[in-house]
Amino acid sequence: MSKPIESYALIGDGETAALVARDGAIDWLCWPDFDDDACFSALLGTEANGRWSIAPRDAVIGSTRRYRGDTLILETELTTSDGTVRITDFMPIRETVSALVRIVEGLSGTLAMACDLRPRFDYGTLSPWWEACEGGAVARAGRHRLTLRASVPVTLADGAAQAAFSLREGERRSFILTRTDAWATRVPDVDAGAALAATQAYWERWIAAFDAGRTRWPAAVKRSLLTLKALTHSRSGGLIAAPTTSLPEVPAGGMNWDYRYSWLRDSTFTLGAFLNAGFQAEATAWRDWLLRAVAGEPERLRIMYRSDGSRHLSEWTVDALQGYREARPVRIGNAASTQLQLDVYGEVLDTLLLARRAGIPATDHQREVERRLAEHLGRIWEGRDAGIWESRGEPKRYTYSKVMCWVGFDRALRTGDLPDALRVALAAYRDKAHAQICHDGWNAGLGTFTQSYGSRALDASLLLLPLVGFLPADELRMAATIERIRSDLDQDGLIRRQRATGDGNDEGAFLPCSLWMADCLRLQGRQELAESYLERVLGVANDVGLLSEEYDGAGRCLAGNFPQALTHLGIVNTALGLCGPVIDRGGG
Repeated sequence: MSKPIESYALIGDGETAALVARDGAIDWLCWPDFDDDACFSALLGTEANGRWSIAPRDAVIGSTRRYRGDTLILETELTTSDGTVRITDFMPIRETVSALVRIVEGLSGTLAMACDLRPRFDYGTLSPWWEACEGGAVARAGRHRLTLRASVPVTLADGAAQAAFSLREGERRSFILTRTDAWATRVPDVDAGAALAATQAYWERWIAAFDAGRTRWPAAVKRSLLTLKALTHSRSGGLIAAPTTSLPEVPAGGMNWDYRYSWLRDSTFTLGAFLNAGFQAEATAWRDWLLRAVAGEPERLRIMYRSDGSRHLSEWTVDALQGYREARPVRIGNAASTQLQLDVYGEVLDTLLLARRAGIPATDHQREVERRLAEHLGRIWEGRDAGIWESRGEPKRYTYSKVMCWVGFDRALRTGDLPDALRVALAAYRDKAHAQICHDGWNAGLGTFTQSYGSRALDASLLLLPLVGFLPADELRMAATIERIRSDLDQDGLIRRQRATGDGNDEGAFLPCSLWMADCLRLQGRQELAESYLERVLGVANDVGLLSEEYDGAGRCLAGNFPQALTHLGIVNTALGLCGPVIDRGGG
């Protein structure tokens, strides 16, 4: 049986990330980058699909864990009848080599310990060739070389590097796994103690730029910021949606998607979160990543890219993996990357204006992208698309997509860098879009805006309308829509994306939507109710403050890919917005 999603914690080096379970096993790691093949895939299969376990040989009767202060250094304490051991897990910030460091310390008694390092490349299907070396062992498979250095003797058996050792109170053992290209002639040494001190200093220095006094939820905001930093590729500036693939949105269902990529839709949330928290360098890096991804042909915009800005995300399935709790298929790549999603044009133009307003100087490239995106949007905005939720059914005229087209025209007009003739055209498009949305997106009989033109479906993406400045949150139609979403889509204090059908295929509550509800209520002046939605979301975080995309109320567990950047972006923006002025998305 797969472990609960909330049993995992995140560690990372700025270019990839690993998930560490409460029992001391590393069950997921893609190396060397976020979107590369996994060499530990037990998360989506079994231990035979790759994992690294360090644990007492006897039954564990107690387990606690925490991050060391405001860092990504994880400390797990495991207790047996013979004593307690602490495992400290981290990945040094990558400079010349990527490494996993595991330090095992005896806290009390004497424990018999076992280490089982079992990498399986190609998503859990390919066993490496092992060879012993001085101080450890080396595994090779294709382009990968993993070098294990251990302070205890290591044996090779059954496609794994193993160690059995005892640990008394006060004793310490270290295990360092480095990844290099298979043809590398030199593997840099990593000193566990020095790496631990440097990693702690890095994270503490970075988060110190945040003024914790700006919010009543400083611990949650800091943990969210640290998580977002860990999901940001340190060299490219691209923020991935999550470090995992195919964690299901519906238990044992087929809504299993690969989230290890950078969605342009998240761009304004990303920029706003970093800017609101005081991290202008990260915001600038994201803006620069966005412009590089768009390149010289804004008309060929994709909705998502790899973290390095490349475009090819062909979707295929790993049939050898049984899936998380039998949820199949396990998907690699994302076919939605080729969809037409009209809202993305507005998201990008909104992001670029937000950068200008924050004092990030516009470049010639940015000005050209803004102009050409606006021109192209003028040609295509009235068509049908796949929508914000990336429907794989027939395209529709989604209300939110049309609103973001309006946003695109509005934000382009605010740049001040457009030819007069284009400004006249964009102003006409903006006015026409607003009138059309208010007529075709509004259902007078239901008294609410609806998911698409002419439909009766309610959709929580409509909560974004006041947040982007389309209508005030207290405007009669908007206020009625917010209340209808509260009455129809609220599930025990959390907001669903759409109405439940009761057919057994319903996903859980969508945590970012719950935070959008809090933002809308704040704009209406309903502070106490807004805070209750934020605190409800924080209440379903796991013991180290991490959240996925959804919460399964029936199963009382997190669901979907984990940890989810969009949720943590929402926590930063909502928690700061509830306590003072923030950079808003209204374009004013």
